[in-house]
Amino acid sequence: MTSEINLERIFKAINFATRKHHGQVRKDQRGSPYVTHPIAVANAIWGLGKVSNDLTLISAILHDTLEDTDTQESEIEELFGEEVLSVVLEVSDDKSQEKMERKRQQVIHAPHLSQAARLIKLSDKLVNCRDILQSPPKNWPIARRREYIQWAADVVAEIRGTNDALENAFDQMLRDAEEQLEFTIKPFRSVNLRPWGPNPEPSTHQEE
Repeated sequence: MTSEINLERIFKAINFATRKHHGQVRKDQRGSPYVTHPIAVANAIWGLGKVSNDLTLISAILHDTLEDTDTQESEIEELFGEEVLSVVLEVSDDKSQEKMERKRQQVIHAPHLSQAARLIKLSDKLVNCRDILQSPPKNWPIARRREYIQWAADVVAEIRGTNDALENAFDQMLRDAEEQLEFTIKPFRSVNLRPWGPNPEPSTHQEE
């Protein structure tokens, strides 16, 4: 998925995301400005995935604006077009839902995502999991870090075949996680034993 990059539109998206995420910080130990995350997601798609498609990169930069800021759908459509809005909507959680239900919905919806949304989802999970390994939130015990990475692995399992380079990087991250956090990633076939499974078993625990 390559094409000539429209830098003007890319910088316009970065400027928009920077304004919208102003004052927000990541959960990492450094308290990094939040906007560094969507930029890192877009950079992984471009740098690792070798994808130079405006729709995908711009949507990646904007992927958390609807979910985590006061951005209106009409703003994105007016400034970046209907296609970008559609992709951003695909990767946005419904914050009115309980947290575990949002995780479950990501697993359910993953196979039905467009190619652009799959790339963003894959890169987002890669960047988040790397952050959890390298600079985890101070209040996250090892069990929570393991749980997040297992969930990310389950989401990614449903979008395999999207981009070899990004998936190879994700798999390397999983190997690092198993070593650093001393656990074993469970196969997707057992996903319903976990609380975010599409059809979780009644005994499955719920996140507090």
